[in-house]
Amino acid sequence: MGRVPALDEPLKKHLGPATAKVLAEALDLHTVGDLLHHYPRRYTERGELTTLSELPLDEHVTVVAQVADARVHTFNGAKGRTQRLEVTLTDGYGRLQLVFFGKGVHKPHHDLLPGTRAMFSGKVSLFNRRLQLAHPAYELLRGDGDVAVDTWAGALIPIYPATTKMESWKIAKAVDSVLPFAAEAVDPLPGTLREGRGLAGLPEALTLIHRPRTKADVAAARDRLKWDEAFVLQVALARRRHADTQLPAVPRRPAADGLLTAFDAKLPFTLTEGQNKVSREIFDDLATDHPMHRLLQGEVGSGKTMVALRAMLAVVDAGGQAAMLAPTEVLAQQHHRSVTEMMGELAEGGMLGGADQGTKVVLLTGSMGAAARRQALLDLVTGEAGIVIGTHALIEDKVGFHDLGLVVVDEQHRFGVEQRDALRGKGKQPPHLLVMTATPIPRTVAMTVFGDLETSALDQLPAGRSPIASHVVPAADKPHFLARAWERVREEVEGGHQAYVVCPRIGDEEDRKKAAKRKPSAEDDAEKRPPLAVLDVADQLRAGPLAGLRIAALHGRMHPDDKDDVMRRFAAGDLDVLVATTVIEVGVNVPNATAMVIMDADRFGVSQLHQLRGRVGRGSAPGLCLLVTEMPEASPARQRLGAVAATLDGFELSRIDLEQRREGDVLGQAQSGARSSLRVLTVIDDEEVIAAAREEATALVLADPDLEAHPGLRTALDALLSEEREEYLEKG
Repeated sequence: MGRVPALDEPLKKHLGPATAKVLAEALDLHTVGDLLHHYPRRYTERGELTTLSELPLDEHVTVVAQVADARVHTFNGAKGRTQRLEVTLTDGYGRLQLVFFGKGVHKPHHDLLPGTRAMFSGKVSLFNRRLQLAHPAYELLRGDGDVAVDTWAGALIPIYPATTKMESWKIAKAVDSVLPFAAEAVDPLPGTLREGRGLAGLPEALTLIHRPRTKADVAAARDRLKWDEAFVLQVALARRRHADTQLPAVPRRPAADGLLTAFDAKLPFTLTEGQNKVSREIFDDLATDHPMHRLLQGEVGSGKTMVALRAMLAVVDAGGQAAMLAPTEVLAQQHHRSVTEMMGELAEGGMLGGADQGTKVVLLTGSMGAAARRQALLDLVTGEAGIVIGTHALIEDKVGFHDLGLVVVDEQHRFGVEQRDALRGKGKQPPHLLVMTATPIPRTVAMTVFGDLETSALDQLPAGRSPIASHVVPAADKPHFLARAWERVREEVEGGHQAYVVCPRIGDEEDRKKAAKRKPSAEDDAEKRPPLAVLDVADQLRAGPLAGLRIAALHGRMHPDDKDDVMRRFAAGDLDVLVATTVIEVGVNVPNATAMVIMDADRFGVSQLHQLRGRVGRGSAPGLCLLVTEMPEASPARQRLGAVAATLDGFELSRIDLEQRREGDVLGQAQSGARSSLRVLTVIDDEEVIAAAREEATALVLADPDLEAHPGLRTALDALLSEEREEYLEKG
């Protein structure tokens, strides 16, 4: 048996057992390699002070600052006289309070004299409206013999992502113990790529990122390590794309005068340039003898369903069947309704009055009656139905197809790959795959998260779609603005239109139980109340500002028949106002609805607000979206709402969304569950690196699919594609 590579050795072999245990439990660092890849979050210069004014509440921080003042207060407590030490830190701009109690007062009182500089580590809390650290750990930065000022020879002090149990400077000491092993790191980047792009070797980059002498050292190390992350991930995705091209598929070319031609001839409008272009890309893919894997992303209302329907008709024309998988029953029913309406007699194949070249379009959901379900299953297995639209019910074992040729997945992010693959497994050969999302995705995220899919984007709105005006309504600062919002809803209804009111919560019994169990967060403290609920708001509107209007509630826990009944009545114009949860977020199409009021809008994400807003302005009359919030003007939540109100460009908003959230939220499952595979690469700022890495990876995999000439790269890939990573790539 060979020697274990140095970077795979357990940390307990090189550090004290207590330190190794804390690193494993608190930071998920188990091996020498794990610790070497735990990079400093930032660096502080010996003469530099950290900005104290921007510290995040409730987070564990490390700051370098100077003691401005230190005072001991003695007071009578329950156990007799007690001491409290209050230390004020300054960075020349802001101030930060430190507090120490009881027996913990003596050492800091001796160490933290005015003028002393030190590193402090602790959790930021709020006391009397001021930020403070209670009992922080600290490390002095004076030249006294008894302190560890010489731990770092350079002028830059690394600040590591740390925890309460393991401060940044202790992590730095642990890194010192294993840093010599960096010399044995196996380099995943091919030598030609490194030289061609002037990148440092991996051992040098690891040494420089932990112990830089200058800022140029940090930049060189980060440039190199970004390439590792981008390139290894892109090789994994390129290999998936390559493997997919090796699978057989039945080419599906539409008949010259078949179903698609008949459908196009009866369209009452012309397709946009974007719809035509994307359709051509899809038809070219469908005509090949390996499965299409394409992501169709498009603005809310850009006509994705029309593009998907034409692809499904092309496959039916070519003798196959198409299945559309929707995330909710409401959406599946909505799609089924709009597809059968658009197709007219072409959706009545084999029925009296149906067109000769028509087909049957069936719906399959979990709540259907037994007889309707039996008939739908029979139509699928005999091939009578060319198109099926359904929910997870489509994936069940009893569902069989005559010849499944295309799977369309709507709102891809709501399905795991197991579900996607279970449906694809129902074809005699792998069917073609089209996944759709109405959440616009910045190009780099598409290349990183959906990297195994070719991407098409619809960024034009069809003719006849109206502009949507969006405004923030500050209900706490200006209550009369909210009163005016309800007047605007009345005006829209009096003008013959309809409105949505969206709330973050349902407000039924189950909802209340959940709310009672939930631990309050800092945000709740700021709000001092739970989010507004559909059932409560509907009652208040009926009795108050919208009295006399026809109002109904809609939420996900209603019986499917009741939900469908409410949606039908709203679509038919029998209701004026629909008070709903985000169940209306995707796919609901009522062109006569022109106004939307989103209550507690700060409780929703940027992309979600943009999706919701897309439900209005779908007809010829202009749309209005009012974002109601009680958050103060200077808060980040208000800035987020301001950004949504300022632009209708979903791609711009998705960028803002990504910048404001942690990237892990965007990059999916393993990015939060496991340690993120992206440590220095940022998908927004490093677009050039990601695009270049994709090109290099594609070329390398084409030349050497099994990476036989690149053992270092194979090792890095195995590490990336551990179980969680595989899940993350698959879930896309």
